[in-house]
Amino acid sequence: MGSETAPLKLPIIDFAKPNLKPGTVEWDLVKGQVQQALQEYNCFEASFAKIPLELRGALFGALDELFDLPFEVKKRNVADKPYHGYIGQQPSVPLYESMGFKDAIVMENVDAQTRTWWPEGNPSFSETIHSFAKQVSELDQMVRRMILESFGIEKHVDEHMDSTDYLFRVNKYEGPKTGSETKVGLISHTDKNIVTILYQNDVGGLGIQSKNGEWIDVKPCKDSFIVMFGDSFHAYLNGRLNPTYHRVMMTGDRARYSVGLFSVPKVGYKIKAPEELVDEAHPLLYKPFEHAEFLRFHYSRRDEEDSRSSLKVYCGA
Repeated sequence: MGSETAPLKLPIIDFAKPNLKPGTVEWDLVKGQVQQALQEYNCFEASFAKIPLELRGALFGALDELFDLPFEVKKRNVADKPYHGYIGQQPSVPLYESMGFKDAIVMENVDAQTRTWWPEGNPSFSETIHSFAKQVSELDQMVRRMILESFGIEKHVDEHMDSTDYLFRVNKYEGPKTGSETKVGLISHTDKNIVTILYQNDVGGLGIQSKNGEWIDVKPCKDSFIVMFGDSFHAYLNGRLNPTYHRVMMTGDRARYSVGLFSVPKVGYKIKAPEELVDEAHPLLYKPFEHAEFLRFHYSRRDEEDSRSSLKVYCGA
């Protein structure tokens, strides 16, 4: 009898070290771990103790309050770009509902969005969303800086950071109430942005596809943030790293909540690989493109079999 192989797990990388600053030994050690994890898994879990557990708990209480609002109120979450406003009541993903906060690291923006739901304001809700998004953005910036340094293009760090805004999305997946039968919470896809940092409650369902096609079941952990790589960063790095292909599959009767901080290229900014990453061995894979236009193209072909082909079809060199 052959022994069973243990299920694959994402690597866990500790970002809680007190002296984690560029140029230190600790920084270079973590940077190497990030590079290896992304090469092998296109994804990793980050331990980031800077965000207090009380804030993490308050976050899911705030989501309960938000998603309990009437449908007509939640629909007031509107946006110019696809996938930036309210999503719900969709026959293809009936368990899924989601709302977005543009530039949630700026308190005034969170307050303005909150007042579309609660016209008198909801200070504790706004403060919880803003504080969480602001602190997670520090993790996003560390990860992106490490990645650029790993490829020797650290001179582009400031320009790269300035080229993005933050979208903070909050998600609810209803429990399908089907016993052990599994239902699709969110179809398999890659995110179209730069980096996504996901935090989830204690209800599982997130799956990440490994390079060999096996699905890794990402168990919820209150200490872990899931760091995922998007199509736009894949294009910017001229294919050196690949985007994270993931899905949500639901069982049972409890609701799953998750939040994601998305670093998103600004409107009008052209995503273009730095010349240092284009050479004879690595010819240019994608023509320069604007993220909002790419999003619109992608969502116009939602019925295509595999969302991973959108980037190549849209702007393949």
